[in-house]
Amino acid sequence: MEQSDPIAAQSADDLTITGIATELRAESITLRIRWFGLCVGYILVNFGGLLNESASRSPQALNAILTLGAVYAVIDTWWSARGKVFLSEFRLAVSAMEALFIGLLCFFDDGVLSPFRFYYFLSLLVCAIRHTPALTFSTFGMHAVSYCVLGLTATKTTQETWVTLALTVLFLGWASWAINALTGLLKSAGERLETLNLELRDNQATLESRISERTQALQESQARMVQQEKQAAFGLLAAGIAHEVGNPLASISSIVQMLNRRSQDDYTAGRLHMVDAQLRRIQKILRELVGFSRPANQDVTSVDVHAVISDALNIAKYYKRWKGKKVVTQFSPGMPILRTVYDQLVQLVLNLVLNALDATDEGATITVSTDVLADDEEVAITISDQGHGIPLDVQRQVFNAYFTTKSTGTGLGLFVCRQLAETELGGSIDLVRSDSTGTIFRIRLPL
Repeated sequence: MEQSDPIAAQSADDLTITGIATELRAESITLRIRWFGLCVGYILVNFGGLLNESASRSPQALNAILTLGAVYAVIDTWWSARGKVFLSEFRLAVSAMEALFIGLLCFFDDGVLSPFRFYYFLSLLVCAIRHTPALTFSTFGMHAVSYCVLGLTATKTTQETWVTLALTVLFLGWASWAINALTGLLKSAGERLETLNLELRDNQATLESRISERTQALQESQARMVQQEKQAAFGLLAAGIAHEVGNPLASISSIVQMLNRRSQDDYTAGRLHMVDAQLRRIQKILRELVGFSRPANQDVTSVDVHAVISDALNIAKYYKRWKGKKVVTQFSPGMPILRTVYDQLVQLVLNLVLNALDATDEGATITVSTDVLADDEEVAITISDQGHGIPLDVQRQVFNAYFTTKSTGTGLGLFVCRQLAETELGGSIDLVRSDSTGTIFRIRLPL
């Protein structure tokens, strides 16, 4: 099924809205012209006696006709205020009414010589602003017929009358052409400007989107750099502590071994044996600490997933929040060997286990399980806890850099997990579920 392009649809909607806005702006101009003509007409009829004392003028009839025109203008203005164009589907009929309106004004005034004949030019100007050139020329035809009928119905015709009639019709035709050319140029310039404005808005939206993407990429790069620097500093600190603590431990261990060679009672021998066992335990912890903090090995090797999880849990058991919680493993039998980066997978599992420890209270259980998915192409490692869960409205942001729900968190833990799973290991990590009963994360790695 062919799918619609949302950008193209949006552009089409924008063009439609632009067309309506352009028509309303043209309507606003024509309303001003129409009201100007009516005001001039009232002044000419009621206060123009000093300039024109023709006996043929009929003020009562002219005022009545102008009042009808004013009623039409009021209705047109009301429609325009509502964002519509009055009689927009009967534009040719409107032109015919205007031709009749102006013809009647001239008929009850001075006929062909009436100053109301200039209303024909105003009507053509209004028509050219609002409508197409074809409709404007049609309006010119109606006005020419109206004016010619006016000349033929005149009771007295002189040479001046015929000259005025001919020149007026000629100038009406020329004005139709000139006004059409001018308004056509203005309309094309306006349409081009609107198109450029739409393109500018589209480019602005694209630019803002790219800036947002680049900003996010920069923040993620900064987050990775901060995490790498922290790991490097932690490695140096761990190595220094191991060196400083290891030397005294070696000396104490040597002394204990020397005391063991001497004859002593059973009580003292038992206590020395206990001291030696605890010293070995401290040395083992230091070796594990140094091993985890050393620079990660980026080599792809054959990896036992269960061994990775065991190593991660051996490191996590020294975390202060391990106490009072139960960690359960549910390993799937016959787990295939992966080709992946061992150290990075250990860090990925460890980060999720530490998050689970932070999210749970004493007495809670954390379960780490493995499974081969049905298509036999991926291995799944699932870490579930019985913690307080992640609020629903922020679950989509948990993998973003610097986002955290912890009061003392850095917001880099799950971000680093996503980078390790997707970028380094070629797999994925998902938040399967999180509510008041606990949270489940799943790592998927390709076989």
